[in-house]
Amino acid sequence: MSNIPADLRYTADHEYLKSAGGGAYYVGITDYAQGELGDIVFLELPKPGQKFGAHDTFGTVEAVKAVSDLYCPVAGEVVEVNGALEGDPAVVNRDTYGDGWMIKLKVSSEADVAALMDAKAYGAHLGGK
Repeated sequence: MSNIPADLRYTADHEYLKSAGGGAYYVGITDYAQGELGDIVFLELPKPGQKFGAHDTFGTVEAVKAVSDLYCPVAGEVVEVNGALEGDPAVVNRDTYGDGWMIKLKVSSEADVAALMDAKAYGAHLGGK
């Protein structure tokens, strides 16, 4: 069973939002997603200042098994990118909800965040995987 922290919000595409305070959120992929991808070897991430709409592709994650798009959970502007992942993308595998965050997003609407799945709904979405 995947690790699904109760204090995060989730998308059907397996991204999460974790509050960073002040209307900003850390965005990354869920434990389920990193487990399905396998060993992550490369990430292509946006630059600070870039704006994305909900469900827009904001980057890619490359693993031994596959390359997958990363989707922005809600509309917002990238205010920070996790530079540590450039030299060690496998941090996503080791600590996806901690040091493995990918971008920090200043969201356009808190209501959009509230509309995402909570941990219980995400667990149901995974069907107990």
